[in-house]
Amino acid sequence: MSSSPSPAASAATARLDLDGNPIAPLTICMIGAGGFIGSHLCEKLMAETNHVVYAVDVYCDKIRHLVDPAPPHLQGRISFHRLNIKNDSRLEGLIKMADLTINLAAICTPADYNTRPLDTIYSNFIDALPVVKYCSENNKRLIHFSTCEVYGKTIGSFLPTDHPLRKEPEFYVLKEDESPCIFGPIVKQRWSYACAKQLIERLIFAEGAENGLEFTIVRPFNWIGPRMDFIPGVDGPSEGVPRVLACFSNNLLRREPLKLVDGGQSQRTFVYIKDAIEAVHLMIENPARANGQIFNVGNPNNEVTVRQLAEMMTEVYANVSGEPPLDEPMIDVSSKQFYGEGYDDSDKRIPDMTIINKQLGWNPKTPLKDLLERTLTYQHKTYKEAIKRQMSQASASS
Repeated sequence: MSSSPSPAASAATARLDLDGNPIAPLTICMIGAGGFIGSHLCEKLMAETNHVVYAVDVYCDKIRHLVDPAPPHLQGRISFHRLNIKNDSRLEGLIKMADLTINLAAICTPADYNTRPLDTIYSNFIDALPVVKYCSENNKRLIHFSTCEVYGKTIGSFLPTDHPLRKEPEFYVLKEDESPCIFGPIVKQRWSYACAKQLIERLIFAEGAENGLEFTIVRPFNWIGPRMDFIPGVDGPSEGVPRVLACFSNNLLRREPLKLVDGGQSQRTFVYIKDAIEAVHLMIENPARANGQIFNVGNPNNEVTVRQLAEMMTEVYANVSGEPPLDEPMIDVSSKQFYGEGYDDSDKRIPDMTIINKQLGWNPKTPLKDLLERTLTYQHKTYKEAIKRQMSQASASS
């Protein structure tokens, strides 16, 4: 006797793409499925579609609730494959069995760029080469995750600070098909990540032009939300330096001043992970509109300096936790103190959203204050007690 399909599967069979065509079930090889973005994407695909996912990673902590073991309603829909893409012959087999490969694997933490530049270059270029090759040779579609860092510095950053052209959008808004990619000098090893990511983008584009590879390149602009990065000493290395949101969260949870690198004057835009995953979902299910495209995925309305971000997070966390802010909630540190020699920074990252809006009709929805509230509520609930225990153990042993 056959069992009736689950509500999710029934809904999925009736779903249509943006051009009104039925969406056929896909088998997706997702490399880096155990990370921040991958975990949210796996949840989305399991909840709203009937696609099958081969979840490839070296760890599964963030998707354990989906794969260890898979809940009964997801049996046969998602499977975890523990492998390192550097040296595992099973990778090509998984790509061959899939309709689509999504490559999320990367070293993408700024603290690593000048302390581990070789690992950074290998991870983001050399290790990605076989993925591109297998997709191209086997006529499989590829969605490759790049970064907004490929743009480097804005044209406006080279003008005097009081120059009127600095305020003209053409000198700072970043466009996928027009903006130049401007990096610092070679001695600034911070650009190892951006250069490796740009080179793999150029190779993918060339594979499309010469060998017909169907590809989409995603350039994330600071996706933030629950499960982003790690909290040092709790679910990551004690000496590690995560990205800015997790870094500031760690300080807030420990009641330490937030460290502002070079005064926190760099400007950034932030987009909520749930909004961004919706954009990726549209790319997956609309290949006719997404193939051959490079997409900025960010929220230009959520622009702040890093200092303003620290001020907002301090205020929001006080509301979430009920703890008053510190008397001195922020301190300034130099980039050399914080990151070491060889650090350099981009000044401003504002994504132009024309292409993704035209091709996929996507726009971000969540204001910065709302996404910070949701994220810091998660951080407080998830980590506060563990940090309390860790700090009490440290004081007892000292």
